[in-house]
Amino acid sequence: MEDKTMLAAVFEGDGRLAVKEVPVPTIRKDDEVLLKVEAASICGTDVHILEVPPGHPATPGSILGHEYVGTVLKTGPVVEGLQEGDRVVIDPNLTCGRCRYCRMGMPNMCENMTTLGIFLDGGFARYNVAPARALHKVSNTVPPDVAVFAEPLSCVVNGTEKVRLHPGESVVVLGAGPIGLLFIQVFRAAGAGRIIVSEMAEVRAEAARRSGADLVIDPRSVDIKAKVMAETGIGADVVVDAVGTLLPVALGLVRRGGKVLLFGMNQSVAPPVAQYYITRHEVAVLGTYIAKYTFPPAIKVLESGAIKTDALITHRVSVANIHEGFEAMRSGKAVKVVVTPE
Repeated sequence: MEDKTMLAAVFEGDGRLAVKEVPVPTIRKDDEVLLKVEAASICGTDVHILEVPPGHPATPGSILGHEYVGTVLKTGPVVEGLQEGDRVVIDPNLTCGRCRYCRMGMPNMCENMTTLGIFLDGGFARYNVAPARALHKVSNTVPPDVAVFAEPLSCVVNGTEKVRLHPGESVVVLGAGPIGLLFIQVFRAAGAGRIIVSEMAEVRAEAARRSGADLVIDPRSVDIKAKVMAETGIGADVVVDAVGTLLPVALGLVRRGGKVLLFGMNQSVAPPVAQYYITRHEVAVLGTYIAKYTFPPAIKVLESGAIKTDALITHRVSVANIHEGFEAMRSGKAVKVVVTPE
């Protein structure tokens, strides 16, 4: 590798993202790996980082991009199981392995977690250095546009493992952003019966249809509760809130004894909840947060071809014109934006 510098998208605080030349990173610790980035994608979290005030914290001076796929160029002296040329996806959430939650088998609750592409340099660049423990091999047959979904899919799989959907069961997905769309596709592949989706934006509603939804409802013009009851008879077996503010809505759509999965997050909203309803109807309300040993099963899903990413990807940009991708996300014109170094 002869490159000394590379173009990168660097967070500079106060909503500023600078595209500039920075030094190519080098391995500084024995367990690190130098990667050549193939592709990355813009997450809603990246958009929130650039809000003023920020909707999510990040370290000024860090290269953003926590959803990415790359090829191993060089490994540190103690790295085992990886070699030059291996293709990997990156689990950006680096846990300590020592805290109370890590020792309880709950690394997604780690008390000392940090994240590549948010607090440490990530994938909006040509090269990246990551610890070997964050890397998972993926088949060379999986295109970059598909492999780049490993991180969000690993988070979705964490949720689907909690609800353990049975073939034929009905599902309602509230919100058809990238996460909601991945839920639709995983539930479809798992044999869901009726999949009903609530979404207001037409570009995302169409993506939901392409992802396998049986019925897409605009809640502004349709009584979603009446429609779900008409479609299912007693309410949905599973309801997923992929927005982060819709627990009261979800409780009105789930059948007695059904499951509500809360994925979306919005710290500034605290809707009132009728706790009586949860108790009286024995509804299971489940929270799910990022990945939890779910990169390996997510990779299997990607390698199987079950996920159709062409239903999600609406824009492709290079690092040089990454601002166009962010603008497409903010304007609502984009569902998922893939970023390549060149």
